[in-house]
Amino acid sequence: MDGRGTNRLQITVYMPLSSIPDVASSVEKGRNPRGAIRRWWAEARTSFFWMFAIGILLRVAYILFLHTYKFRTADDHFGFGWEMGRVGRAIASGRGFSDPFDGTTGPTAWEPPLCPYLIALVFRLFGIYSSISAIVLLVINSIFSALTAIPLFLIGRRSFGEKVAVWSAWFWILFPYVMYWSTRWVWETSLSALLMTLLFWLTLDFEISDGLERWARFGLLWAVAVLNSPVLVSFLPVSLGWAAHHRRRAGKPWMGGAALALVIFLACLLPWTMRNHRVFGRWFFVRDNFGEELRLGNGPGADGTWMYYLHPSSNVFALRQYRQYGETAYIELRRRQALSFIMADPRRFAWLSTKRFIYYWAGPPRADVWWIAQTRNSLLLASSVLLFWGLGRALRSRKPGATLYLLLFLTFPDVYYVVFPHPRYRHPLEPLIFLLGIFLISEAEIRGRAIGQGSGTSP
Repeated sequence: MDGRGTNRLQITVYMPLSSIPDVASSVEKGRNPRGAIRRWWAEARTSFFWMFAIGILLRVAYILFLHTYKFRTADDHFGFGWEMGRVGRAIASGRGFSDPFDGTTGPTAWEPPLCPYLIALVFRLFGIYSSISAIVLLVINSIFSALTAIPLFLIGRRSFGEKVAVWSAWFWILFPYVMYWSTRWVWETSLSALLMTLLFWLTLDFEISDGLERWARFGLLWAVAVLNSPVLVSFLPVSLGWAAHHRRRAGKPWMGGAALALVIFLACLLPWTMRNHRVFGRWFFVRDNFGEELRLGNGPGADGTWMYYLHPSSNVFALRQYRQYGETAYIELRRRQALSFIMADPRRFAWLSTKRFIYYWAGPPRADVWWIAQTRNSLLLASSVLLFWGLGRALRSRKPGATLYLLLFLTFPDVYYVVFPHPRYRHPLEPLIFLLGIFLISEAEIRGRAIGQGSGTSP
């Protein structure tokens, strides 16, 4: 932040590479290696270079040493990217954006386009479902995951100060649970977390930054985010409205910039929308499978979790219906089934939605070994408690952007309370969940130190 109070995004490497031999030399010669490490940390703690370098190194080591690139070959490699992997294979094989399940089932909009086209590119270069392709895709995911620490640091510094920013960013870099999604899942999960964190940062930065080019980047980044994962769009009205409100309140121009961002956003989505209309003969937003998702969470036997056994990838009868009716008619059938169930028993739907709310924040029931399941869900619940407690503290302390955090957590998860929860669906929020939890812990540390000092000086 300069003397005029303008926060400028600068990626600076604070740690020169020449200091690495200094640490090694100190250890080698027995001359206070702890002091050398402390000096390295004093410079590296805010270095975006070191955050990224250590983050990607750990994730690549995870992939190679634990052989996470070796996906099961059963079901013709379906676990290698699932529907996105199947569509990627179809594109790489010259059949176009099609065939999300086994066999040739025709054009699809079951998934958004960005990740399948990325998979297809890697398949074309390194082989369909090959180990090299798996390594490349998981490394790309790991790059997205490691880069997320940078906007997370910037958000934390703006809202809560440098100490919270440093520990949040490094916690993201080092925490094994974060690495899990980038090193084992060929999916859009890690990129969604990066895009959500970047968009949150850009929204916060509108309060103090000017220029139409920033609005243009905002609209373009939103288009990329939605083409990667359409559910992220739930935050678009909030972020755009928050930015416009704060700029208007500060007497800064906003209307032209907001209009430019929306025009760029819609223009970027137009080609894919036109493709879908030409192929399926109707208009819909990016992907068409919401009716199926709704049915997988609502119907006879629903218990608030994902009824995966009804999915075409797991159910022979469902796949036969998908082939027979075609994608559009099949999804419409599933939508009607789900709505009939909901309207026939609204109280049960309300109870199921309540359970889904609990499972989203505390973890759904798992079929794992009981102690593994309990450990994972306990971590999810603990992080959620710290999140809501930290959010309340941020609101009471009027921290910069506190209402934006609140609005994000109120809007983004709502669709999962209607369909079904999964731990992966929290991942776009995880960077900010960690940030608010660490903020709360830092506040408790400060208060504890103040109480201790007060006790020491009391008569």
